[in-house]
Amino acid sequence: MSKPIPIGYALANLPRYTSYPTAPHFGPLGEAEYRGWLGGIRPEDPLSLYLHIPYCASLCWYCGCHTTVTRNEGRIARYGAALLQEAALLKAALPAHAGVAAIHLGGGTPSTLGAAGLRTLLAGLRDTFGIRPDAELAIELDPRVLDEDIVAAMAEGGITRASFGVQDIDPAVQRRIGRIQPEEMVARGVGWLRTAGIRGINLDLMYGLPGQTGARVAATARFAAELGADRVAVFGYAHVPWMKPHQNAIHTEDLPGALERLQQAETAEQVLVAAGYQAIGLDHFARPADPMAVAAREGRLRRNFQGYTTDAAPVLLGMGASSIGGIEAAGYAQNEPNERRWVAAVEAGTLPIRRGRAVTAEDRLRRHCIERVMCDFALDLAVLPPALVAEVRPALASLEADGLLDLTPDLLRVTAAGRRHVRHVAACFDAYLGSGSGRHSAAV
Repeated sequence: MSKPIPIGYALANLPRYTSYPTAPHFGPLGEAEYRGWLGGIRPEDPLSLYLHIPYCASLCWYCGCHTTVTRNEGRIARYGAALLQEAALLKAALPAHAGVAAIHLGGGTPSTLGAAGLRTLLAGLRDTFGIRPDAELAIELDPRVLDEDIVAAMAEGGITRASFGVQDIDPAVQRRIGRIQPEEMVARGVGWLRTAGIRGINLDLMYGLPGQTGARVAATARFAAELGADRVAVFGYAHVPWMKPHQNAIHTEDLPGALERLQQAETAEQVLVAAGYQAIGLDHFARPADPMAVAAREGRLRRNFQGYTTDAAPVLLGMGASSIGGIEAAGYAQNEPNERRWVAAVEAGTLPIRRGRAVTAEDRLRRHCIERVMCDFALDLAVLPPALVAEVRPALASLEADGLLDLTPDLLRVTAAGRRHVRHVAACFDAYLGSGSGRHSAAV
C-alpha cells in the first residue's frame, strides 16, 4: 500500500492553470497590439468564441464569477446589442479563417437576456461569423430562472450543450450559500432541454461548501448520475473574499477543513465512477462514449478558461465585459471588466481590450507541459529541452518522494494518489509562480 500524501499539499494555494502565464501576470494591453495578433491568424485556424453575460437575478454567496445583479431590461438589452457590435468589430479585424468551431455563453446567467434576446444574439452570431456545421454551442444555465420559452430559443439558435449549476441538493447547504434550488426544479429543466432536442447535459457540483458533509456530497453526486447527465464537474469551493467581498456572507469557521475537503472530493469521485462515469482530469467526469471521455483516452483533452474541454481551436475570442481570450501563437487578451466602460468602448467602435500577456516561445513550451500534466497526468520528458528537464527535476523528485508521481529519465506519470494534487506537479513548470501579487485558491 502506498503511503498517504502529506496533508500540506491540500493546504497549499495554487493556480487552477486554465492559462499560462496565469491571469495575475497579465498587464496592460492595447487595442493596436491585439489587432496585430488577430491579423496573424492563419486561414486554416478555426475560432472559438466565449461570450460573457454578467447578469444574475440574485447573487449566490459562493460565486467567484464576474457578475452583477440586475432586472433592468433596458440595461440588459443594450448589453446584448453591444455583444453583436463587438462581434462585428472582430469580424472586420479578422483575416480569413476556418470558421467557428465552438461557442460558449457564460456568466453570470446568459438566460437573463430572455428568449427574444437569446434568439437575436444567436442569430446575429451566425450572420457575423461562419459557424461550422459540427460546431458545439454551449450555455451555462441557472434552473431557477429557466422556462420553456428560453429553452425553445436556445434550441432554435442551435445550442447543443447546457450546463446547470447544481452545487448541492441539500436544502440546509443551499440556505447557507444563498441559492435555494429544489431537486425537482433541476430535473424539470433537464427534461425541457431533452424534449427540445438539447442532448448534451452537464451538471456542475461543488464540495467544500459550508455545512457540507461527505454524505451530502455523495447524495448530490448520485442525483447527478440518476438524472443521466453526460458530464459532471465537481469543483472545490474557492473561498476568496479578498477578491469577492460577497463571500464574506460565508463564515470561514463554517467551511470544511483541508482533510474533509479532500475526503468530499474523493467521495464524489467514488460515487460517479461506480455509476459508470470516467474520471477526467482534476475534477470532471463523463460517460465513456461522451466526446470528452473519448478525447481524454486519446490524449486530445484540452484546458482553457472554461476548464477541461474538447475545443482544439487555436484561437479563442473573448467577448463581453471581463472576458478573456487567447491566441495560442500570440498571447492572452482580457476585455474591459467594467460593464459601462466596455459598452461605451464598443459603441465607440473600438475593441475593448484592457489587459493581457504576450507569450514567448518558452511560455508556450511550459504551457504545453502544464496542460499535458493537467489533462493526461503524464508528460514525455524525452521530447523536452534538456535544460528545462534539469531545471524541474529536483522539484519533481521531491513530489516523487511524497508519492505524487513516478519519475523516470524519460517520463513523468502522476500516481493515482497524486491526481488530486496534480496542480502541484503542474506548478513545477511555472516560472512565474511566487512572483507578482496574485493570490490563489486551495489546491484541493
